[in-house]
Amino acid sequence: MSDDLRHALSTLHPSPVDVDPVAYGQDWTRVATPAPLAVVQPQTVQEVQSIVRWARTHRVALVPSGGRTGLSGGAVAARGELVVSMDRMRAITEFRAADQSLTVEAGVTTQEVQEAARHHGLFYPVDFASRGSSQIGGNVATNAGGIRVLRYGLTRERVLGLKIVTGTGELLDLNRGLVKNATGYDLRHLVIGSEGTLGIVVEATLRLVEAPPPQQVMMLALSGLEAIMPVFASLRRRLTLSAFEFLTDKALRHVVAAGARRPFALEAPVLVLAEFDANEDAAVAAFVDAQQAGYVVDAVVSQSDAQAAELWRVREGITESLARFTPYKNDIAVRVGDVPAFLVSADALFAREYPDWEVVWFGHIGDGNLHISILPPLGHPPSEFRHSCERVTELLGNLLAVFGGSISAEHGVGLWKKPVLHCSRPAMEIALMRGVKSLFDPDGLMNPGKIFDPATATSMS
Repeated sequence: MSDDLRHALSTLHPSPVDVDPVAYGQDWTRVATPAPLAVVQPQTVQEVQSIVRWARTHRVALVPSGGRTGLSGGAVAARGELVVSMDRMRAITEFRAADQSLTVEAGVTTQEVQEAARHHGLFYPVDFASRGSSQIGGNVATNAGGIRVLRYGLTRERVLGLKIVTGTGELLDLNRGLVKNATGYDLRHLVIGSEGTLGIVVEATLRLVEAPPPQQVMMLALSGLEAIMPVFASLRRRLTLSAFEFLTDKALRHVVAAGARRPFALEAPVLVLAEFDANEDAAVAAFVDAQQAGYVVDAVVSQSDAQAAELWRVREGITESLARFTPYKNDIAVRVGDVPAFLVSADALFAREYPDWEVVWFGHIGDGNLHISILPPLGHPPSEFRHSCERVTELLGNLLAVFGGSISAEHGVGLWKKPVLHCSRPAMEIALMRGVKSLFDPDGLMNPGKIFDPATATSMS
């Protein structure tokens, strides 16, 4: 950092706090070595605006930072950017009972929103394992999904209003919590999923829902991948589903090794977990249907909240159990009806390209979102491993293009999936996205290099 820039940074209000820049310059991907200029933690919207205007004056790029639980490199600061952490913007500013809405600052965690909703007798349904550290600003920026998309949709369906500081330092108040607003382009939906490239989310008004009836969880051991969709159809006919998840025996082995309890004594190649409005008779009937069709070899239905949590731990603990291997991750989506054919094709692709590597499948099968983690062989150089995986991801992207699918279902594009964006978005769409970015961020300072490369290089100090 030059002396002039160091002096300029010292005048910035608020001053940088005593935090570890490296920790704040990365997310869960470890895609690139973090090298942020510094970290600032504003407490007010006005301070965020001041930071953006300062950055324009000094030509310093900005990387918004939330809980840093992303898996695509969207929060990585590797080229001397100033990290803008939302950790100190943690206020829940308003609850409106008639609107069933909650307005929160960007640094409020997903779990804190869930708890606030429960306090008011309501429910915030967006949920995932990182709920305790992921922040609402990041949820909005990536259009986070999670385990109950099947019933409640993604973050997009929950956002009634947004406040965002653009790349020019202007504050936009988008939709203002309205349910109906037919006054032209809804810029709120451009911001949702934009990964901080259009501006910094500082506040969100979230739509809550009535608390669901008591839930039960059922875990089924299946005969193979081909059984997943028929079982899904059988359960959906009989039960009101909130979630339908799957994992393979490989995923189960890792999560049990990390401390989860094995749900079945027998071995099965595939397990599915369903959460549904409690109905013991209907659950038994759905199991019998699937068993008689030859798809199910065993099942367990939760009889208490503790047992339900234990079954959910099997599914939610997978990512953490694999973290020590530093796996290469794919987060993809196809239409639900295309899942069976895609699974066959993708499984053949991985068997051919990764004959000696462990490939772990799991995901939110009820909404067509599949997660694939490739584990590096022991002693394999990390750079060679990643290069091999990137080559196969290009092949996977081509396969997804055939199915009309997406190379990133809920983790965003960031740095990691940028090279294969073209598999899911045609050139005209990418050009239009660039145009939108230039309007919100004319200097190209907002999270540059994420989603797509800048049209012109941004100078960094």
